[in-house]
Amino acid sequence: MIWNETIECATRDEMKGIQSARLIETVQRIYHNVPGYRNKMQKAGLVPTDIKSLDDLSKLPFTTKEDLREHYPFGMFTVPMSEIVRVHASSGTTGRPTVVGYTRKDLNTWAEVVTRTLVMAGVHRHDVVQVAYGYGLFTGGLGIHYGTENLGATVIPISGGNTQKQIQLMQDFGTTVIACTPSYALHLAEVMVDMGISPEDLQLKTGIFGAEPWSENMRKEIEGKLKLRAIDIYGLSEVIGPGVSCECECQAGMHINEDHFIPEIIDPETLQPLARGELGELVFSTVTKEGIPLLRYRTRDLTRLIYDKCDCGRTLVRMEKCRGRSDDMLIIRGVNVFPSQIESILLEMSETEPHYLLIVDREGNLDTLRLLVEVQEQFFSDEIKMLEALRKKITGNIQSTLGVSVDVRLVEPRTIERTAGKAKRVIDNRKL
Repeated sequence: MIWNETIECATRDEMKGIQSARLIETVQRIYHNVPGYRNKMQKAGLVPTDIKSLDDLSKLPFTTKEDLREHYPFGMFTVPMSEIVRVHASSGTTGRPTVVGYTRKDLNTWAEVVTRTLVMAGVHRHDVVQVAYGYGLFTGGLGIHYGTENLGATVIPISGGNTQKQIQLMQDFGTTVIACTPSYALHLAEVMVDMGISPEDLQLKTGIFGAEPWSENMRKEIEGKLKLRAIDIYGLSEVIGPGVSCECECQAGMHINEDHFIPEIIDPETLQPLARGELGELVFSTVTKEGIPLLRYRTRDLTRLIYDKCDCGRTLVRMEKCRGRSDDMLIIRGVNVFPSQIESILLEMSETEPHYLLIVDREGNLDTLRLLVEVQEQFFSDEIKMLEALRKKITGNIQSTLGVSVDVRLVEPRTIERTAGKAKRVIDNRKL
């Protein structure tokens, strides 16, 4: 099933025509309504008429999260506040949040793209969708909520947390689709075991997981413990929220709703566009938003784009699961380390749980990396020499794979804090 076949199965030439027309109109509107953008374009020697098609996209200046914070709260809006019907903000823990505004049309667009992603994931109007993403300023909960209603499926707006209640409602209401972070999905599986509930007691068939990086090994872990198909969804509050892209049932990359969000891949160092298929930083230009359209927004997420037609029939470009972030990447003694790489190593081992914490410190001039990892109950209760052998095994696997030494500390199950939101995987104590 495809929600919008005309767009989702368009040829590359058809899509380029749609994108070009929308880009030209968006640049005109931004230039004349946002002083910050106008100044950037003037410094680059650009006027709106210089942008004649999608081929001119790379001429435009980039937008960053810092731009949004600099013009906090509403300085990047292209319409008066009288036309803004909803405001969301990022969940950032430092500095000013990034604020986004939606017109009535923007909310309709958002519902449309989320509905597309739900259908990609195999959701039908007869499904019962339990939304365990947070509601509020965070876009996750409300984004999935309105897309579900637009599809005609039943939504359970439980939000995050209250895990035993979540599981009870899954049983009582016949939930078929769970939407939450992947780390919270694993926490649900743990609590189900405590409650004596097995996946066979539920009607779950699909999980729509996003808002934090997760590996293929974590996918296997979730699918094994919850007996469902784990689908990756991607979105950013700054771009629209959930609904930017999502996997279809082929699970072979996330289809980007590129008639609304034009993707590019750039080198995060040189900022130059990369050739098709190369790994780099994902950049989006939003070409249908009215409240706060963004040109060439740097997501900091590292991925690559796939232009081949998918087996599902969609021609929308796909993005691979993000490898990490260009700004969250840890550089440990000259070695680039992503938390997702550590996670993949741990999930290949049967003795450990998929819960870990990386702690980075600097002792003198030397960076140190400490890894706290939970051990499965049956292994933790084993004798000391067995635990020491496991610790050495983990240390060796990380050293051989990543080329960096790590101080591994084995901890008891459920020692590392769980959260219904994004899992905290890294504490960097260095003063960089």
